[in-house]
Amino acid sequence: MSLPQIGKAAPAFSLPDQDGNVVTLVSLKGKNVVLYFYPKAMTPGCTVQACSLRDSQAELKKLDIVVLGVSPDPVKKLQKFIEKEALNFTLLSDEDHAVAECYGSWGMKKFMGREYMGILRQTFIIDADGKLRHIMADVKTKTHHDDVMNWISENLAK
Repeated sequence: MSLPQIGKAAPAFSLPDQDGNVVTLVSLKGKNVVLYFYPKAMTPGCTVQACSLRDSQAELKKLDIVVLGVSPDPVKKLQKFIEKEALNFTLLSDEDHAVAECYGSWGMKKFMGREYMGILRQTFIIDADGKLRHIMADVKTKTHHDDVMNWISENLAK
């Protein structure tokens, strides 16, 4: 899978959120978007990543940032993840991983000597005009929120 091109329009998507409501990229025009792909709700690394973004929401809102987490989990599992961790941003269900494929976030992974296809932990920063501004292809769960905030502060903050 190849990554989308920085400076071009971000790939459009239409996915159900944790409540079953459809969220589209076009509906977020006028807002900066942090679109992050994570492998599986309620796993240790994904929980650390989500909770740090939850704890950064006040700062992100000041910068007019909408956070969207995308995984192949079904809607019901996303609801449980939000309730369990008191998440304050939207999670999207990409069960057939079609959107992940458009973003180059579906690919070969290795774990304990086994190779398999899955979600690659990546983050895409999309500006208010819908253009892809930055790709974080090597995301560290513990510092993800700081990395996002630093890039946005240096490059998108008004």
